Amino acid sequence: MDTSALIAVERGRAALADVISADDDVAVAAVTVAELLVGVELAEARYRKPRAAWVEGLLSALRVEEYDLAVAREHATLLAHVKRVGEPRGAHDLIVAATARSREREVVTTDVRGFAGLPAVVVRTV
Repeated sequence: MDTSALIAVERGRAALADVISADDDVAVAAVTVAELLVGVELAEARYRKPRAAWVEGLLSALRVEEYDLAVAREHATLLAHVKRVGEPRGAHDLIVAATARSREREVVTTDVRGFAGLPAVVVRTV
């Protein structure tokens, strides 16, 4: 799952049961964890504690896929692709896509444009 899908669930714009099923093997890329933690750091004081608790709850329940050599190779392939075709993407989106490719997973997202057209990246939209 990418950050946009998780934020949609947190903010009540999507129900977790509508996003994933009980049979899904759900994981997040390490960069997604960083994005979520930045959201905690930047939250207004009154929202910081509940947001931190929500993120920590997620982290205790989800597998975190590391940025390793396999992900780095897929990242390089995707980065070269977007440069060749002239369709730049967000750096973090490419890392999420590379993680999904290297682990043979789908990207679950609300950000269709961030992942559309990336070769061998399967996208499930929220």
